[in-house]
Parts: sequence; structure tokens; C-alpha cells
Amino acid sequence: MAEKKGRPTPKRKEAEEQRVFRRLAPAATKEAKKQQKQQSRLARVAQREAYMRGDESALPLRDRGPIRKFVRDYVDARRSIGEYFLPVIVLVLFMTVVPILQVQLAAIVLMYSVLIFSILDGIYLSRKIKREIAKRFPGEAVKGLGMYGWLRSTQIRKLRAPSPKVKRGAKI
Repeated sequence: MAEKKGRPTPKRKEAEEQRVFRRLAPAATKEAKKQQKQQSRLARVAQREAYMRGDESALPLRDRGPIRKFVRDYVDARRSIGEYFLPVIVLVLFMTVVPILQVQLAAIVLMYSVLIFSILDGIYLSRKIKREIAKRFPGEAVKGLGMYGWLRSTQIRKLRAPSPKVKRGAKI
């Protein structure tokens, strides 16, 4: 047997008022949602611009602080083979399509050569970064900073975020 609802059935007038109220509320909510969506989009755009400029308040925790800024500037001031890895891989992709065995073998050799040199450059860069941080920021932890610098060095310069602030060859 069904349970009783515990309240009287509403009068027709009350039920109609509730339906009208429900119909009007979403229209007002739609406009509010649209305006809130626009404000949210503008806030995201402003946040992204601040992040790309390198504003400290807009950076995620992994990128904050003077040491991380130094690492970014240090990496951005030099060329590395890692930043050319992706374009080389695209070239290798096209070379492997060529139906000549020697070209395909050259593509594989090129790919592994760039990969090995990129790893060696990353190890060298990591050690240099740790040495410089120990010299410039005595007593600070260097854990993870070498990898942070190496990963940044493998990104194409124009696609790095936050954007590079120093020119190539600048003294840091």
C-alpha cells in the first residue's frame, strides 16, 4: 500500500502559481548563466595572458619562485638539441614513407641520434643548472630543478609557457 503524502492536495490556483513561477525562473537563469559564462571566459583569458607574461600570481605552484624563474631564463638563454627533436621527428616521418631503403635507414639513424644527443644534452644541462643554483642560491634544494629545466629545453621555444623573457645568448 502506498504511503500518504502527509500534506493536503494544493488548490488549483496554488498549483498554477507554482507552474508560472517555474516557467519564469529558467528564463531569468538563462540570462544569468549567459552573463556568468561570458565573465568566466574573460577571466580565463586574463588568467592565461598573465600566465604567459610570467606574472608570479598567475603561475601554477610548480613554476613559482625566483629559482624556477632563474631556471626558465637559464634554459631560454641557450639553444638545445631537444627543442629541435619534434621537427626532426616530423622529417623522419616523411623520410620513412619514401620507398628507398637507404632513406628509411637514414631516417632511423637520424631519429635515434637526435634522441641520444637530446638525452646527453639534458643530463649536461641538468648538472649545469644544479651547479648554478648551488652557487647563486646557497642552501636551497635542487631536487627536481634539473628535470624542470630539461623538460623546458625540449619544448619548441615559441610554444614554451610561460613565454621566454630572455633572448638567446643573454648572460644570466
